[in-house]
Amino acid sequence: MTAKSGQTDSSLDAFYHDLTSHDLAPLWTQSETLMPPQPLPKTRPWLWKWSTLQALGARAGKLISIDRGGDRRVLSLANPGLGGEPFATSTLWGAVQYLGAGESAPGHRHTPGAIRFVLEGEGVWTTVDGDACDMHAGDLILTPSWMWHDHNNPTDHPMIWFDGLDLPTVISLDAVFFEPYQPDELQPVRGHNISERIYGGRGSLPRMDGHLSPSSPLLVYRWADTDRALAGLLEAGGGPSATLEFINPTNGRSVLPTLSCEMHRILPEGPTRTQRKAGSSIFVVFNGVGHTVIDGMRFDWERGDMLAVPSWTQVTHEVFEPSNLFSISDAPILKALNLFREEHSDSPQEIVSKFEPRI
Repeated sequence: MTAKSGQTDSSLDAFYHDLTSHDLAPLWTQSETLMPPQPLPKTRPWLWKWSTLQALGARAGKLISIDRGGDRRVLSLANPGLGGEPFATSTLWGAVQYLGAGESAPGHRHTPGAIRFVLEGEGVWTTVDGDACDMHAGDLILTPSWMWHDHNNPTDHPMIWFDGLDLPTVISLDAVFFEPYQPDELQPVRGHNISERIYGGRGSLPRMDGHLSPSSPLLVYRWADTDRALAGLLEAGGGPSATLEFINPTNGRSVLPTLSCEMHRILPEGPTRTQRKAGSSIFVVFNGVGHTVIDGMRFDWERGDMLAVPSWTQVTHEVFEPSNLFSISDAPILKALNLFREEHSDSPQEIVSKFEPRI
């Protein structure tokens, strides 16, 4: 928009100065950034290497103790496009948590919802409202909003896993609340894997259930079940890839109202279809070797690597051996607000550059 005829630069400068002094801003000078034709995410496509995360987690284990106050030994994925914020994307927190041999992380609860995805190890459990959920490689553990949770490692070896939270979203809504568990650091355990015994049956639900929470009452999703379901999907569909979403068994929706969790199995039969979605994602490589191309940038990955995918970017995967990728996204929020959209292409996008990660 231009100035009307006869108006001088000095009068416009004075006008804009007066707007600023009264805490006002003219739409016509910023409409292209406020209302662009498509999303302009600040999040950058980015890759974090498992070898680096594992080594730095071990160093943190030697240097940093777990005390009440900090509560957790966590290394957050800090996307370089977000100006120093400790977030993997503008809406998603991703991190690795390191729990040393014989250690426990004190109990607390918070309004941001969280998930744990186990990359390796066993013998550790996360207690969620008294339900001690045993953790094994490939398992998904939920700690829904405002549920007490602590982590316990009675073994003689450390454990490291992926943490995913909706923390950036909850911060933007000014809705973060936090409370440490009192009077002790750890909750009393009512039993192990209680929710799994009640809700873990395939194709069945307890008739007496009165569960009305928007979060899943099933707190642990086992790798054996995921593996079997993906194998069945590939056999029925003929490949070369299959995706399943972990759901709330009481309503068929995402496991948390703010986070979608999926597992993707890809076979080495060429690039997958190119797709793009509104909303951002984090991919965690459970096993396999391959690469992902995001808007022309190639990211080579292997087991344990973690990848940030910004909103509305074109994404194609290709693997060199059968591979399984876990992912979280903010899709449930966008769907609830009728803002979600996605596009698919039958041909892979052209690779125009290669990204070399910092290690």
